[in-house]
Amino acid sequence: MRSRMGFSAVIVWALASGIVLGAPAAIAAQGIGTSPTRGPAKAPAPEFVKYHAVKWQRIFPKLGARSPEISILRVDPTSHATQLLLRVPRDFHVSKHWHTANETHTIVSGTFVMDSAGKRVELGPGSFNFMPAKMVHEAWTKPNEGTVLFITVDGAWDVNFVEGLPTGDFASKQKR
Repeated sequence: MRSRMGFSAVIVWALASGIVLGAPAAIAAQGIGTSPTRGPAKAPAPEFVKYHAVKWQRIFPKLGARSPEISILRVDPTSHATQLLLRVPRDFHVSKHWHTANETHTIVSGTFVMDSAGKRVELGPGSFNFMPAKMVHEAWTKPNEGTVLFITVDGAWDVNFVEGLPTGDFASKQKR
């Protein structure tokens, strides 16, 4: 008899028979989304961070107010993928470096001039770029404005400087 019923008729029949149907119960019964040691997998909870509540830390404390600042917003506990904000002071040169994982930059405010493989691009608010893992790149802020960037990395975030750490010297006084 059930084989002739449509999907809604099966649900009505199940409810009338006192059988409880539900996707979570059906999935759990099949063992999908469970771990033998932990039971049902917990879905990650949403996270919200308002900009005024962001906690900034100087990346290079010895540079004082000339240091870029970072705020790690989230790190995935399994993949270590990271979302972070970076605040770079005006007239700053981020020296050549690379990251182990792929990285994206979205400009929140200001202008960020990026250079990789001889290609230099000026990115303003709302602009985006993708930097493949281990691709050497460098960047500058404008002499009259700092920049805030939203960065994602598809693994643990690291920085590997090629020609030494940033000095904090005003970029406009350095040879480019």
